[in-house]
Amino acid sequence: MIELTKETFEDEVLKAEGKVLVDFYGDGCVPCEALKPRVHELAEKYGDKLKFTALNTTKARRLAIGQSILGLPVIAIYENGAKVQELVKDDATPENVEAMIAKYL
Repeated sequence: MIELTKETFEDEVLKAEGKVLVDFYGDGCVPCEALKPRVHELAEKYGDKLKFTALNTTKARRLAIGQSILGLPVIAIYENGAKVQELVKDDATPENVEAMIAKYL
């Protein structure tokens, strides 16, 4: 799991070839904290096929807004730099995240 910053987001996600999962989370976001261990498990399971990254939106607000991240948690898949799907708030369950990953493998 690669921890992104506003300085590394472009190179690691927008300029990346292939598929990248981004876990957008924020400080004090209880659902984000509950989801994080499950996303890490999925990274171990699928990390050889998909790049797993995370961005703390508390430290990168403008970047998050620029990516249309308005609520948390958000799990998004980018393909060749373009966001192709995302799960927002209540839809961001471990089961839905795994199903979304499977769709892009």
